[in-house]
Amino acid sequence: MNHPEPVAAVPGRPIAGMRPALIGFGGAPLGDLYQHLDEDVAQETVAAALAAGINLVDTSPLYGHGLSEHRIGAALRRVPRDGVIVSTKVGRWMKPGAPKTDGSGYRGGLPHPAVIDYSYDGAMRSLEQSLLRLGTDHVDILLIHDVDVWTHGEQMEQRFAEAMDGAYRALEVLRASGAVRAIGVGVNEAQMCERFARAGDFDVMMLAGRYSLLEQGALDGFLPLALEKNIAVMLAGVFNSGILATGARPGAYYNYRPAPPEILARVARIEAVCAAHGVALPQAALAFAAAHPAVATVVLGAVTPEEVARNLDLVARPVPAALWDDLRAERLIPDHAPVPAC
Repeated sequence: MNHPEPVAAVPGRPIAGMRPALIGFGGAPLGDLYQHLDEDVAQETVAAALAAGINLVDTSPLYGHGLSEHRIGAALRRVPRDGVIVSTKVGRWMKPGAPKTDGSGYRGGLPHPAVIDYSYDGAMRSLEQSLLRLGTDHVDILLIHDVDVWTHGEQMEQRFAEAMDGAYRALEVLRASGAVRAIGVGVNEAQMCERFARAGDFDVMMLAGRYSLLEQGALDGFLPLALEKNIAVMLAGVFNSGILATGARPGAYYNYRPAPPEILARVARIEAVCAAHGVALPQAALAFAAAHPAVATVVLGAVTPEEVARNLDLVARPVPAALWDDLRAERLIPDHAPVPAC
């Protein structure tokens, strides 16, 4: 099958001495998040990302209950392992043979229910399973996953205490031994990034959806703290579940749900400013997200080689300075939000 040649990946900023590309590869869709993927196409997609110079690949046991890690592992075996920064997560391990549940939200995936476990032993067990699925003897970045209100609701405080007393201690041991190079958290809320940053010694944090062209909840709290503590940031969800990629069309998604009228209206205003400068909305969204100096890499999912090429093409296009001036004038981004240098 012939695919378009992607634009070479642009370098990002360091994570614990590692230098990722500005665009990382997000493995959530490879777990059959939105659709059942063809196995060959899934493999071709990862291969296309690696061939284009995308050298950071992020995944998790949650993504398809191990399926994403299996697919990424198969792709890793075709390239030199030392050339890829592999990131995965702890907080869940899989229990084959237990009654299957459908609470993960994934359209497909493997028939192994997940057990939520932020204990020391649970983190070690999670990593051991991930290494087997990935087919490697180490990962480079290990994140504590989903300790936030979005995931745990009223149990969040209990989960935070469990994670700091258990999983965090395990990650410290793994980092000290050289088994992993960087440790951190991966969550959906900037406030939880701040709490973890103040509670422990972390190298990196993945934040999904809370710093984007649409919303900048992390701008005045977490991101300055990350710079102060030298915590590299991996941004995910920079299209806010799709609306900054599709535009304000009927049925557009925001935070995994149909966008409410006020979000549609705001995105339509942003889109109009972009159109006036001949800039695609997702192009501006990527440029804005990547411009903050705390951000090491922007992690984007893809399910075809064409999507990989499109993501790299978007990030390589320059955005005129006048667009940012107009967005500020319309009060659509804060005056002090960093924007790309022209």
